[in-house]
Amino acid sequence: MTSELPEMRASDAERERVAERLRNAYAEGRLDMGEFEERLDLAYKARTQAELVPLVRDLPEAVTPAAGAVEGDWHGRVGRPATSKGAFAFWSGFGRRGKWSVARNFTAAVLQGGGDIDLRDADFEDREVVIRCFAVMGGIQVVVPPDLHVEVTGQGFMGGFDDRGAGAGTPGSPRVRITGFALMGGVDVRRKERKSSRKQLRK
Repeated sequence: MTSELPEMRASDAERERVAERLRNAYAEGRLDMGEFEERLDLAYKARTQAELVPLVRDLPEAVTPAAGAVEGDWHGRVGRPATSKGAFAFWSGFGRRGKWSVARNFTAAVLQGGGDIDLRDADFEDREVVIRCFAVMGGIQVVVPPDLHVEVTGQGFMGGFDDRGAGAGTPGSPRVRITGFALMGGVDVRRKERKSSRKQLRK
């Protein structure tokens, strides 16, 4: 007799644990970008635990991090009220640096100007953040830390939308998608160590 009991619903915490295993697998080279993005999308859309299991069936079990491991670096930095939802520059420039909180939907635009968006010390309104960058005859530079999950899907026409900063983050990292359009201009996404990390390395 076939069981008529409903499948167990997946929780947000279970979806996030699967997402972290996928990020680790991508960082270790077990998944290519296409496989990683497909599985990650399915993980966040999963409604039941049964839908999550096949996504990590062929991947090693997650190792529980020691106290003070990387997850702690994101503790308290997600869920902060946004301090900025956008920026615009015309024949001038703008900057978002240091300690600030990124809105879940942030839009930046420059027209014959320039902009700097630095996420290394930023907080995040949500675990899923979309940054839209539009550069017309100007440039926007987005600086991200090495441990942040970043996806770049923007396009350039007679300009460039550089995705060198794209890549998987560490467990607990927010998911930041950078998209938009560059016309006779450029959007540059690059990874840099935090200033505090560089000081520690020097010491």
